[in-house]
Amino acid sequence: MGINRLSKLRPVIAQQGLDALLVSKTENCRYLSGFSGEGHLLISPDRAVLAADFRYLEQAKKEAPDFNIARTKGDLAQWLPRLTSEFGWRKLGFEANTLTFAAYGQLNEKITAEKIKLELVPTTNLVENLRSVKEKRELKLITKAVELTDAAFIRAKSGIRPGITEKQAAWEIEKYLREGGSDGIAFDVIVASGPNSALPHAKPTERVIRPGEPVIIDMGARLDGYCSDFSRTLFFGKPDKTFVAIYNIVLKAQLTAIGEIRTGMKASEADQLARDIIEQAGYGNAFGHGLGHGVGLEVHESPAIGPASQDSLADGMVFTLEPGIYIPGWGGVRIEDMVSLKEGRVRVLTGTEKEMEVIK
Repeated sequence: MGINRLSKLRPVIAQQGLDALLVSKTENCRYLSGFSGEGHLLISPDRAVLAADFRYLEQAKKEAPDFNIARTKGDLAQWLPRLTSEFGWRKLGFEANTLTFAAYGQLNEKITAEKIKLELVPTTNLVENLRSVKEKRELKLITKAVELTDAAFIRAKSGIRPGITEKQAAWEIEKYLREGGSDGIAFDVIVASGPNSALPHAKPTERVIRPGEPVIIDMGARLDGYCSDFSRTLFFGKPDKTFVAIYNIVLKAQLTAIGEIRTGMKASEADQLARDIIEQAGYGNAFGHGLGHGVGLEVHESPAIGPASQDSLADGMVFTLEPGIYIPGWGGVRIEDMVSLKEGRVRVLTGTEKEMEVIK
């Protein structure tokens, strides 16, 4: 696994004119090496080094057998310049979105003070772009996480009812995810009722769920590092005309995207498929986020599917489709499924039904 991924990354490093790449982002380290602890990778045409301190040495040896293990002590500035000097590297790329400004400053101070001939070159998304297209094993793990989420939602739904708080409902969902085999939750469970459901990233509160209002549930599992993401909107009691109308608009927007997205399409065009439906219904200003995002080792990763996205869609990508309408003071509706692209078309991974469900 690791060797194959390194063979894809090394030409990318060479294209950047670099001698080597410092990989610091946890998910990128895991993707390239299998190592799930804290550390850094150093990748060059002929070297694959995993640098970690004493706490993680045995774990590193076990999880990353294809890497040479370098024991570190202290912060990055204390060991990285010396190590790169030993290897004879002169241009070292680093992940600009991960390395802090403080750490970058300390490194430069050390390099200058010790007169080391090393240039630090910022890079972005070199590994993330590789991660956006999933391998068979990755897709299998993601599919299992999705199936676990479907099962946990079915179990939890029977216990979510008017009279309990959002926090109580969120805890029940988390419990079912963990009991079902999830290594943890992919993100903090969202249960948002009534006016709170107008907040796309609401946090569960002590608010009591009441009949006659929408309840958005957003949840995800994590298996062997890989995530799922899922949303449904419930209604307890007899729904009013507003809820029925908005739910059907959101559902139509999602189904349109599922039916019309194709491999090779710009992500912004995919977003527009759903956005057109919502805008034509008069709720364009109430759909303020993108249609979806990639899911893998992170719950939000490439591709980004939104109006301003520069990404293009390719076979093997896994992402969410989650249109929503949010009205302050009333509430919101979101329907979210995970999908993959296979042979040019969307394949829906989520199994839970999404036709409007009214719970008496």
